[in-house]
Amino acid sequence: MIVIHSTISLLLTGLYLLVLIYLIRGWSNLKRPQLKPINFKTKVTILIAARDEEEKIALTINDILAQDYPKELTEIIIVDDHSTDRTAEIILSYADQGVKLLQLKEDKPLNSYKKKAIATAIGLSTGDLMVATDADCRMGSKWLSSVVNYYETKQPVMISSPVTYFEEKSLFERLQTLEFGYLVAMGASFIGNNRASTCNGANFAYRKDVFYEVGGFKGIDDLASGDDELLLQKVAERYPGKIGFLKLSDAIVYTHAKHTLGEFLNQRRRWASKSTKYKDKKVVALAVGIWLFNVSLLVNAGLSFYNICFFKLFLTQFLLKFIFEAIFLLPVFTFFKRLQLVWLLILLSPIHIIYFVYVGLIGNTRKYVWKGRRVR
Repeated sequence: MIVIHSTISLLLTGLYLLVLIYLIRGWSNLKRPQLKPINFKTKVTILIAARDEEEKIALTINDILAQDYPKELTEIIIVDDHSTDRTAEIILSYADQGVKLLQLKEDKPLNSYKKKAIATAIGLSTGDLMVATDADCRMGSKWLSSVVNYYETKQPVMISSPVTYFEEKSLFERLQTLEFGYLVAMGASFIGNNRASTCNGANFAYRKDVFYEVGGFKGIDDLASGDDELLLQKVAERYPGKIGFLKLSDAIVYTHAKHTLGEFLNQRRRWASKSTKYKDKKVVALAVGIWLFNVSLLVNAGLSFYNICFFKLFLTQFLLKFIFEAIFLLPVFTFFKRLQLVWLLILLSPIHIIYFVYVGLIGNTRKYVWKGRRVR
């Protein structure tokens, strides 16, 4: 019985290590593009869906207005999703600087207000390239020109770009930055291996005609989340090899980690809920395999109290996991210029085992609260 259990545990460990090797190769395949000054010609629409963002939205708008991309080629549309604070008022105060406010007016309940907001904005947009970000993000002045330069030079139909946390105020938030960097780099690595699977909607661009060609959010609008990954997967099915990841520091968008454990788990539950709609079932099967690997770690840790063989098995699994994750994350956080965070993997790695199993269980079995609404 112990032999069978050990064999299964080692097979799951091997699977996870193969995944990490795949990610390491994918990140390495992504080269930093050498973008040269060009005469821009693409009309861009910047899209933001905002709900109760009075605290930070002015900072985001100011950063967007400070972009070095030609103003005559830039359209900014912000959709206020039934905010109960001063969000709409703040957006409106920028009207004389070209910021357009749309106010979502939905009488019937929806499960995906954000997708509705984005689709409404796209329908009224005049740009050819849609560039989506969030209402609590910050970016440097070369963000937009970097994205469009890459678009005009490489001609992808969709671009995923880097996102990271910043201005952390606690160890908990720094651990989140490390874990979030893993997720962002994983999506980038899949693209580096020509198999687009995940991305982040805080820094996401795509051609408007392609959005309509794949039917927009039709078929994925029954989930509150997924305006980024699920759309990416629809486009990847139609345009394999035509999705790029912009591995450039000027293109990084910055946002904040969650302050409390409850907020963090609720966010990750929301992200996990999208997995049931993934079009690539091989990716779903892979995620289940990784979840089972983490379950085996927990089981072996528990059985270690009864038999030294299980402790040795757990230790082998854990050390291999830690070493390969460190190898993957070192170049990633060198890119983000936060290399010192990788040392926190010593703390994050054991915590992540429990967290991953927990989120995998609740992500598809419970509703969650997002922006004051209980959704699925």
